[in-house]
Amino acid sequence: MTRKRLGFFTRLLDDAPAKARYRLATEQIRHAERHGFDTAWIAQHHFHEREGGLPSPLVFLAHVAAQTQSIRLGTAIITLPMENPLRVAEDAAVLDLLADGRLEVGFGSGGTPTSFLPFGLTFDERGATFADHLHLIQSAWRGDSLTHPDNHLYPPAPQLAERVWIATFSVEGAVRAARAGHGLMLSRTQPRPADQPGLTLDQIQNPIVDAYLAALPSGVAPRILASRTAFVADSDAYALNVATPGLTRQAEAHRAAGHTVTGDSVTDYIRQFDAHIGAPHTVLESLAQDSVLKRATDISFQVHSVEPSHRDTLRSIELIAEHIAPHIL
Repeated sequence: MTRKRLGFFTRLLDDAPAKARYRLATEQIRHAERHGFDTAWIAQHHFHEREGGLPSPLVFLAHVAAQTQSIRLGTAIITLPMENPLRVAEDAAVLDLLADGRLEVGFGSGGTPTSFLPFGLTFDERGATFADHLHLIQSAWRGDSLTHPDNHLYPPAPQLAERVWIATFSVEGAVRAARAGHGLMLSRTQPRPADQPGLTLDQIQNPIVDAYLAALPSGVAPRILASRTAFVADSDAYALNVATPGLTRQAEAHRAAGHTVTGDSVTDYIRQFDAHIGAPHTVLESLAQDSVLKRATDISFQVHSVEPSHRDTLRSIELIAEHIAPHIL
């Protein structure tokens, strides 16, 4: 069986100004590379610094590419409806060239509803716009002529068509991704149906994986990335102490948005937000309950919404590499 790839993911949410956030995230990715991580993934968010600290992921990854050697660099995700698709195609082509072929391109249609408005879109238009933009990007990467016979993407980037990933919460989205031969990106947590609030994350995501695998064309290898929250520390007590403020803020935000959050302790929040927190043995026991991880080809770990310090994030990376990865890859 092919070894799973180990990934580090960041939304660039360190408690610092933007320039410091970018520096710290770069250090975290370099640290992950030194400790044997295969991939690093970054998110894109416009306008709302408390949700994500980076509007321009391809620009940032060009900076990271210059300071790394082997770790693959991915977007998780580019919110494609808000982008000029030809500019995305061009920027990705240049970045992949500069990074010696290390780029993985994750796309999604979602995002904060109000963020669509400055781009001349409504939230309801995102699905159709996403499909149109993805079609144009793939056409450009294939080398098709663009409006005029003389217009072709430069530098050419046909290789990127094999490294597209699609983020989705739904069976329908998984089927579309599979039929196109794309990779499937699964979220670290997911809303529960109103009539089944007790479902576990793998109970929600396994049907998505089933649909993806069933729809994948013959001869196309599956690519399934499962993102998970994992904060690993040297003791359970320390990990829980660090996790309490961040998870409490997440619970408060969920309640303010009208969602139900039961209980008022960090252990209540861990379960409801699908977080794996503690010393290595505790996190391993928790991850073992997640059957999706056995089916994934790639697993990426993020500390959000724990929001530990930079030092604690680096230590978590070390402990994942030493104590978690050997048992799950």
